[in-house]
Amino acid sequence: MEEPIQQIIKDVLQGEKDKYALIVTRCEKFIFNYCYHMLGDYGDAEDCSQEVFLKAYRGLHTYQPDRPFEAWLYRIAYNHSIDMLRKRKVTRLLPFLYKNDRENNHVDQAIDHKYYNPAVLHALAALSAEERSLLILRCVEDKSYNDISLVLNQNTANLRKKFQRAAAKFRKNYVSQEEEKPNEAQRSRTRAETTISKS
Repeated sequence: MEEPIQQIIKDVLQGEKDKYALIVTRCEKFIFNYCYHMLGDYGDAEDCSQEVFLKAYRGLHTYQPDRPFEAWLYRIAYNHSIDMLRKRKVTRLLPFLYKNDRENNHVDQAIDHKYYNPAVLHALAALSAEERSLLILRCVEDKSYNDISLVLNQNTANLRKKFQRAAAKFRKNYVSQEEEKPNEAQRSRTRAETTISKS
């Protein structure tokens, strides 16, 4: 049986610093995944997640036990990801796959991180870092609005509205990207036919 996370934190704060490795082991996967989807780069995600755990260790005394520890960690990851994006000044796009409403009944199911689709990468260019984080936490990490409210420090009603707007922006941009595909294919055929006729 796993030792409760709150007990591990208490032990670390009382001087058993080696026990912090248990926290890292238990949480590193979901923090890395979050950083990866925020940053869109494996190496950056590794650096970011390592920095998140370092910051969490240094600030462990500020953690409030009445709040979920995961939400506290996600908040650190969110802030550090934003810092990295600002320093980079180029927001890389994320590998989500949009599925249209005929295939899915819920917006929550519209984005799937298991697949790669170039049109989706372009569609996400219109999203802010906050919108991206909201979509990741809700759709990829499957977090409730209550959990997300603790990470983004916003009320659930406001987050629901923001989610709908972000999903709508994502959908609109994705559809426009998909509509451009036949046009591009036609242009490619026309170029090919022109080349053949000239040869």
